[in-house]
Amino acid sequence: MNSETTPKQHNEKKKRIEIIDALRGFAVIMMVCHHFLYDMVEFLDAPEWLFENPVFDILQPFFASVFIVLCGISSNFSRSIIKRGAFLLTVAICITGVTMLIDMPIVFGVLHLLGVCMLFYGVTHKLWEKIPKPLMLIFCIAGIIISSYCVKNIEIQSEHLWIFGWRYKGFVSYDYFPLFPWLFVFLSGTWLGYYVKENRFPAWFYKARIPVLSFIGKHSLVVYIIHQPILYGLVLLLGG
Repeated sequence: MNSETTPKQHNEKKKRIEIIDALRGFAVIMMVCHHFLYDMVEFLDAPEWLFENPVFDILQPFFASVFIVLCGISSNFSRSIIKRGAFLLTVAICITGVTMLIDMPIVFGVLHLLGVCMLFYGVTHKLWEKIPKPLMLIFCIAGIIISSYCVKNIEIQSEHLWIFGWRYKGFVSYDYFPLFPWLFVFLSGTWLGYYVKENRFPAWFYKARIPVLSFIGKHSLVVYIIHQPILYGLVLLLGG
């Protein structure tokens, strides 16, 4: 059998899975809507139930989980996950600086989380690859459950563990995604990414296209950076 890869086969391997971009795009849109409602409540004195209600209490962590899982899946396809993680963390640190200047600090938001997770996975991915996939899934689920319980129910008096989820009195971050339990959510995405990469999903998953959502998903970082200034400007116009 000829083991050489034809140009056609090479292009197929490099082809993006657009449904992943589309799902990421949809999650980003939900994030923008969530932030817009927050801005209306914060700056326009809109009713608080627009932002704080049982529906969003469920949807917000759900769509955040989808976004983080998709980033974990994509990490299986990256040839430079450490560089991507370092770049993302650099952008996140810059955002921290800007938000501190306007007195709305984002100390450890979703970009900080993803940057750290990518660096962590980039350094340790060979270890995870050796773990049987069913065991990896059990580890991720157990990690999510146990770390969530510990953060919520075990009080630790320290000013140095906020990165893991233990906030001290006076800690403020307008976007906050600590490592516990979100690191395990990311790792569950890397587990799922193995099956995506090995073509274990139905054929439609690799062929489906939703152009608008895919475009937003491909540019999710840009959307994240610019959406809040645009929303803030929109809120000022509405309140003017």
